[in-house]
Amino acid sequence: MAQRITFLPLTNESWPSFEKLFGPKGACAGCWCMTWRLQKAEYEKMKGDGNKKAIRKLVKKNEPIGVLAFYGEEPAGWCAVAPREKYVRLENSRVLRPIDDRQVWSVSCFFIAKAFRRKGLSVKLLKASLAFSKKQGAKIVEAYPVEPKDNKMPDVFAWTGILSSFIRAGFEEEKRHSPARPIVRYYL
Repeated sequence: MAQRITFLPLTNESWPSFEKLFGPKGACAGCWCMTWRLQKAEYEKMKGDGNKKAIRKLVKKNEPIGVLAFYGEEPAGWCAVAPREKYVRLENSRVLRPIDDRQVWSVSCFFIAKAFRRKGLSVKLLKASLAFSKKQGAKIVEAYPVEPKDNKMPDVFAWTGILSSFIRAGFEEEKRHSPARPIVRYYL
């Protein structure tokens, strides 16, 4: 990666780049980064164009949603980060239930274009997401990565991030309600 990597929050101005990165299928099967933001039935009903319209509406309302990475002019990656309470399904998860009553922002997912995977971009996106969260007033950023056996996992299952990337970005493990799903935090 000889060109400089830059980062921008998702806004009305950066929307075309987000749309280009996610492509006609909306990243993973019409998700458009709405998986955690909707109840399962609503998410399934809105898959594809409905989810795209829903996230576009949030962008138009200037909600903090996440950070885009650019390799030169090309959108290369995405990291969703917002206050935990914005993620309805996360709030209802037994495995990822809150570990205390502190206000946290949550890194909920990544999407990295195929050409930019396995090049350390997720760690850089995490650091940019921490800076973005701090600007928004966050004090704690929390995440829910996976810990693959033998560090092998199909890319499609790594959408919440890999534990080792979070550790390299300075996060520390706080709790596990499940052997495979650590809860990590970064204190700003």
